Amino acid sequence: MAEILTQNEIDSLLQALSTGAIDAESVKSEDKGKRIRPYDFRRPSKFAKEQIRTLVMIHENFSRLLSSSLSAYLRAMVQSELASIDQLTYEEFVKSLQNPTVINVLALKPLDGSMIIEFAPNLAFGFIDRLLGGQGAYDGIIRELTEIEQMVTKRVVMRMASCTKEAWSNVVELETEHQAMETNPLFTQVIPPTEMVILVTLNIKIAEISGLMNICYPYILLEPLLDRLSSQYWFASSKKSFSTEDAATLKKRLKEAVLPVGVELGKTTINVGEMLNLAVGDVVKLDQSIKDPLNIKVGKEEKYLGFPGLSNNKLAVQLYGAKQRGGEQDGK
Repeated sequence: MAEILTQNEIDSLLQALSTGAIDAESVKSEDKGKRIRPYDFRRPSKFAKEQIRTLVMIHENFSRLLSSSLSAYLRAMVQSELASIDQLTYEEFVKSLQNPTVINVLALKPLDGSMIIEFAPNLAFGFIDRLLGGQGAYDGIIRELTEIEQMVTKRVVMRMASCTKEAWSNVVELETEHQAMETNPLFTQVIPPTEMVILVTLNIKIAEISGLMNICYPYILLEPLLDRLSSQYWFASSKKSFSTEDAATLKKRLKEAVLPVGVELGKTTINVGEMLNLAVGDVVKLDQSIKDPLNIKVGKEEKYLGFPGLSNNKLAVQLYGAKQRGGEQDGK
């Protein structure tokens, strides 16, 4: 769009031309020069700025969903932050990846084509260590994943795919399907090398491990959605009412939350000598009467009362009542 001059600027320009301070021919030549813009046919820009802004909003939402979903699944704090969104060729994307790495190819139905979720091996080993009972540690050795490790990693990727589906729900309803997992970038040729892609990069951190995760969308995959990638369409779709299906989904997710439950049998005090002489069969007297209900903790909070017993020859506790605190009755 041409620049619109104010009346003062027009008067100043006419005065400069009349006094000879500015040469009219030089102004014409400069104006022609400004109309020439460099264009790289090898990297055509196929996404408008507004479409890029919409993609930023979608993936900022995706980043928040990913943090909460993986934190609940891994039972550890996972931080996710959107780093950048760029347009480049698929060849440039592949050349930027290390070898080995963890590349996952996913189909986004009903769209034609596949997307790629790629992250560094150190993140994969952190996920694996956490799911197998560790703290999310990584020994620093870069190697390919074994078949068992790939199966464990696939479960984490499917969580990421669910977040992708939810993040795009304001634009289109998608169904994700895991198609393949590769460790060598050269073996993952889902589109021609010169095709343009949208590359979304996120910073992921779990425990003491941090790394980059890349999401690659080919242009041919997103082409049917270009008309919907506007901020107006995105905000209009996000204002949809909270349906019964949404309430059922939220209820289902809450039911999947895992909370530790413990029963406090009682307390006592013994000296070190008595503790060292304890043997199998010894009886330790507690300050808890068998007639009084036990405290049942959910997490670190005392929530219920109950009595100990057996159920199918296993230790159990029967709930007797709930422990209420001030304000809980009114908050229900």
